[in-house]
Amino acid sequence: MNNYQIGMKLYYLIIVLPLLFPANIFADELPDLGDISQATITPRQEREIGLQIMRQIRADPSYLNDAEVAGYLNNLGNRLISASNEAKFDQSFEFFALQDPSINAFALPGGFMGFNSGLIIAAQSESELAGVMAHEIAHVTQKHLARMISGQQHIGLITSIAALALAILASRSNPQAGQAVLATAQAGVIQSQLNFTRKHEKEADRIGFNILYKAGFDPHGMPAFFERLQNAGRYYENGAPSYLRTHPLTYERIADIENRTRELSYRQVPDSIDFHLVRAKLKALQGNSADRVTEFDSRLQDKRYANETAERYGLIYALLRDKQHKRAEKELNELYRVIQADHTVSLLKNHRLGKPVLVESDYLQSGAMIETLAARVKLANKQIKDAFNIYQNALKAYPQHRALIYDYIAALLSHKNAEVALEFINKQSQVIHDDINLYRLEAQCHAALGNAMLQHRAQAEIYIQEGKYRAAIEQLEIALRKDNGNFYQLSSVEARLRQLKEFVAANEKKE
Repeated sequence: MNNYQIGMKLYYLIIVLPLLFPANIFADELPDLGDISQATITPRQEREIGLQIMRQIRADPSYLNDAEVAGYLNNLGNRLISASNEAKFDQSFEFFALQDPSINAFALPGGFMGFNSGLIIAAQSESELAGVMAHEIAHVTQKHLARMISGQQHIGLITSIAALALAILASRSNPQAGQAVLATAQAGVIQSQLNFTRKHEKEADRIGFNILYKAGFDPHGMPAFFERLQNAGRYYENGAPSYLRTHPLTYERIADIENRTRELSYRQVPDSIDFHLVRAKLKALQGNSADRVTEFDSRLQDKRYANETAERYGLIYALLRDKQHKRAEKELNELYRVIQADHTVSLLKNHRLGKPVLVESDYLQSGAMIETLAARVKLANKQIKDAFNIYQNALKAYPQHRALIYDYIAALLSHKNAEVALEFINKQSQVIHDDINLYRLEAQCHAALGNAMLQHRAQAEIYIQEGKYRAAIEQLEIALRKDNGNFYQLSSVEARLRQLKEFVAANEKKE
């Protein structure tokens, strides 16, 4: 199924979503903009709409299932949310990335927020990226989408939300078709809702600006990024970056935000090394790998970079993609030389590849990203012992870094250590709950060890995380037919099956 077909499936899925909810959940009148309590769609219904959209987005090849990129976005998002007085204690948020060079970001019902790789790369400072993120968080905390859905025009507006997600997916494989569907779906509602949308954008600016400032970022980051987008629109063939098509931006809005910054004292906020590393990684993952290597080489030779550590990190990723494993190892040694010489990024002491890692007490999270990359380089060069030394020592310093965890388990599996991998997964599961990647790795471990019952049990948990409850029930029923588990394991599967059937039955009654 290509992107356009997935997009069309999503379009029709969201069109029928209103039919799943009782008609009386929709208000007869559009709620007042300032009173979010009048949003009559419930949080559960809003979350379900978001989950329906996310299931389609996660199935698309552009969805960036990268633990480090997602981890960075969620850490940044949580920092902003913790500074917000608007977010409810029980409100869920999830930040994710799409591998798409266009500059766009969007909020979906239920607290899901997507950021194109093109937007992350285009941000020239972490405060600029945080400014866009704070704006999107404000859309969620103010329940803009929920109120749009609950309003009199809810069917047309849900169509618009579906069309937006459709355009995200469809335009990459068939840009003209994606734009045509978007235009057709929105034609009947955009004009009547234009002023309402601008009010939402202005409110998101105001609240997002306060979130940005309270979180300790440079408040100039928000207007600076918006103004650059506005200026860039003059040079785009289609008139404007994607972000401006989904977020109507006026000079009045930019001026209003700039006026707010004048009331505040100057604040210089340095970018985190994580910001630079994630941008470098996204650059390395774009397009043709050989072209990326050439671009990184050129910038390093001409010293055209904001951070040399990040630039060399991105070069190594591009080299691995281009199968230049030997050169990647050479560049890795150069990367550590740069790190040790840079006192502003003092991550490691006396580091020697394949030897115990000595980390300073005030280590930075970015050290985990570098160590994860180092282990991958060692594995690519068949230096297995060195790779495992790096994994084991890095995990002592960064025990919660998901990419390290996943990579270490995968390395154990690929080197016939399924029992050790499973033991490690069980320890991780005590602190990391309902992680779909751990369930996938657990299923592989059980398959390697011939534990069919537990393999199907793990597969059921994968389906539960994906919202495929019927498929999960089927997996649990298959697990019960496998006679290779002990009494405790059998009882656990039976209890999980009973619990899931009750959950599905209860939800069917609500519908």
